[in-house]
Amino acid sequence: MKITTVETVRTSNIPRWVWVRLHTDDGIIGLGESTGVSSPAEAHIRAELAPYLLGKDPMQIARLHQGMQTEIPTGPNGSAEWRAISAVDIALWDIVGQATGQPIHQALGGRVRDSIPIYNTCADWRYAVRPGSQAFGLSSPTVHETPAGKYDDLQGFLNDAGTVAESLLSEGVKAMKIWPFDQFVQKTNGQHISAEDVNKGLEPFRKIRGRVGNRMEIMAELHGMWNIPSVVKIVKALEEVQPYWIEDVTTADNVEGLRQVQERTHLPVLGSETLASAEAYRPMLSSGAIRILMFDTTFVGGFTEARKVMSLAESHKVPATPHDCNGPVNLFAGIHLCMHAPNAFIQETTRAFIHEVYGRVVDRLPRIENGIVYAPEDPGIGTALRDDFLADPGTVVTTIE
Repeated sequence: MKITTVETVRTSNIPRWVWVRLHTDDGIIGLGESTGVSSPAEAHIRAELAPYLLGKDPMQIARLHQGMQTEIPTGPNGSAEWRAISAVDIALWDIVGQATGQPIHQALGGRVRDSIPIYNTCADWRYAVRPGSQAFGLSSPTVHETPAGKYDDLQGFLNDAGTVAESLLSEGVKAMKIWPFDQFVQKTNGQHISAEDVNKGLEPFRKIRGRVGNRMEIMAELHGMWNIPSVVKIVKALEEVQPYWIEDVTTADNVEGLRQVQERTHLPVLGSETLASAEAYRPMLSSGAIRILMFDTTFVGGFTEARKVMSLAESHKVPATPHDCNGPVNLFAGIHLCMHAPNAFIQETTRAFIHEVYGRVVDRLPRIENGIVYAPEDPGIGTALRDDFLADPGTVVTTIE
């Protein structure tokens, strides 16, 4: 089998996302995805990775993954090059799964579980599509109003977090992630947070506890925006409401900062989906700077690198969880890894994306019932881009042969 064509797919509706499709001479098409620095990632795929891949055997993933790093200049963690490699690697594993007639979790070596709990990241659909657009027929709601049938969990948790918690529990979802402290960062550029703002930031957590008690686990996201004294102040205040974890207390490369925060609280510090390569995670694990590890398959280097990261975490007795406030292929990728890796324990989802965006892009969605996501059963990644999405005037497909 040989790779005959490399396609990149972009849409003006969702400018943050880029897909790659690898065509083979026996008709199999592998699908990959990345997010964030999508324009330069697409450029790297087209200019550098595609010429390297054409004519190669897609079943030789380990060789290709190494070659994409060593034979082509590759930037540091979080770079467009790593995200391009991630998208291609996912597409390669999709080909292997389809060629062998098995889902990727089976191709990786089999699964240790058939399902896993999910949590909801309380974003809204505007996190995915262009701000202010009417992409896919979605009309942009006002700050405080959401059209019927639309999930606006962002304004929901800022204004009425208890109701959002009840809504999620009604769907069987028993964990949610919120970031109410972000709204205060611009006051001081993250250099100080007042006691008043700390108290205001705690209000959504208190509303959840007041409405549903401990039936809901709450993850606190800080997005690495604060200096260490401010983070410690926030984290110590959060001990009142006992969040499940504290995410991105500082930037992921600041291992000493992570360690300082973790030493000052019994709450688990989590880090961080922004890294690429297993080697980048080693310092935070070996120093005990984190108690939970998060990775993103579309950032870290695809399946090939993600399973190394999960194994490294397992060797340190640290649980690992896939990030997904991104696209549908990444969600499927995380689910496959959760089925395969013993130290996985929960999968991130964003219900606004699942219900309002993903189905307009891909032809199948993961099976989620009562707060549980189940192992994909179709060969490969388990989903593909919709024909009508590929034909949409806003979709641009670039072919390299």
